This record gives sequence, structure tokens and C-alpha cells, in this order.
Amino acid sequence: MSKLPSDQNAAAALRHVAFVGAGPGDPDLLTRKAYGALLAADVVIYDRLVSGPILDLCRAEAAMISVGKEGFGPSKPQADINALLVEHGQSGLRVVRLKGGDPTVFGRLDEEIEALDAAGIGWEVVPGITAASASVAAIGQSLTKRGRNQAVRFMTAHDMQGFAEHDWHALAREGEVAAVYMGKRAARFVQGRMLMHGAAPATPVTVIENASRPDQRIISSSIVRLEADLAKAGLSGPALMFLGLAPRAAQMELQEGIAL
Repeated sequence: MSKLPSDQNAAAALRHVAFVGAGPGDPDLLTRKAYGALLAADVVIYDRLVSGPILDLCRAEAAMISVGKEGFGPSKPQADINALLVEHGQSGLRVVRLKGGDPTVFGRLDEEIEALDAAGIGWEVVPGITAASASVAAIGQSLTKRGRNQAVRFMTAHDMQGFAEHDWHALAREGEVAAVYMGKRAARFVQGRMLMHGAAPATPVTVIENASRPDQRIISSSIVRLEADLAKAGLSGPALMFLGLAPRAAQMELQEGIAL
């Protein structure tokens, strides 16, 4: 639930930060509320994966502050980002913390909210379209399907210690579907864990790079081919991996018995 500034205290109402979801990159997929927040912002603190066309929507007068947040690359420490939010949130300016996708999905939102709460700064969350939704739309599939899967897992390939462990035995079952965030460099790890826990080698895996953007790419693969296919593709942009889903055209070929 959003925590909004108090209407009873005008000074406190100016101490406020909006966490805004930038979506997957296509500015047409921004919500109207997100668009309005960007147009009004005096300060925009944004992650590296926010696309250029979305940043271009901000006012020329707005202070644009990049905080990196790139997996396996340079980024500002979370403590420094928290400090920036508190500093600008106390200024009385209109502050937007702009995050790729949806702020509530693998966005470290809780840590930033806790920093604002400790400083007595109000906040609100403006949801965005998460990468899994944009990616599944790109391949013409559904995250859930009657008779196939009644649930879908959103999971990250990395945690604070390195590659993230999950219930691989459950994920390896036929019909399971999972959306793997930050899985590009974990392909070999995911492949090994899935095969080790009994996944069929032909289990479909699809990787979508730059979902919704003009340079979007779709790599249709399988568990057994995953590492080799991704190495050949040489992905450089943000990518999401689906375990258990093939693009609709490829799925039709599989159902008709045509080898991919």
C-alpha cells in the first residue's frame, strides 16, 4: 500500500519521493501516472536499464542522476542511493526514483523505502510493466495456461552470495514455467541445475533481449542447448529467460513434430 504525505502538514507534504516503474523500455508502455510524474519531476534518480526514450520525457530543467545498478558492472552502492534519496527527498523538490520494469520486482524497493521512513520522508509507488510481462507478450505466449501450469515463478539468477539456489526439482518438472531475471550470465549454472534435477534436455528455454524495444531479440533454445545458444548470440542488452516456454511459432512446430 502506498504511503502518501500527510495532508495535515504542508511542510511534510513536500518531503516526498515517488518510486516510478519505467517499464521494459518502450515509452508507449508507461502508465499515465508514470508519465505525469516524469513531466513534473525536479529530480530524477534513475537506473542504468531505463531506456533513453523514457529519460527524454523528463523536463530539460530536471536534475538527472544516474545510479548505475548494472549486474556484474559498475554501480553506486545501495547505501549511497539511499543517502541520495534522503538528501533530495528533504529538499522539497519533486523527486522521482525511476526504476526499470516494476519497482516491486527485484528492485530493492524495501531498502530504499526503509531509508525514507527513517528520515520521515513520505513516498508512493507507481507500478510499471515488468520484464516478464513484456517478454511473454513478445513471444505470443501466456505466463499461465489451463492444462499446462497454474502458477508461474518470478526468480532471480543471482543473490547476495552469487548464483541463487531455488527448488530446482520442482522447476524441472514438465509443464513448469519460470521467468528468470538477471539470468544471462547464469546460463551454465541454470542449465546444470535443471539437468541435474531431472529436466528433459528438450525442455524449451526462451531468452528475450531488450523486450519491447526496437532492438528486441528472441533466442529460442532448450535446456541442453542453452549455454551454447547464448554464447553464439552474444547478448549485450537486458534479457529475461523463460524456463518451460517457447515462442508461439516454435511451440507450434514442436507440436507438429518438426525439429527445431
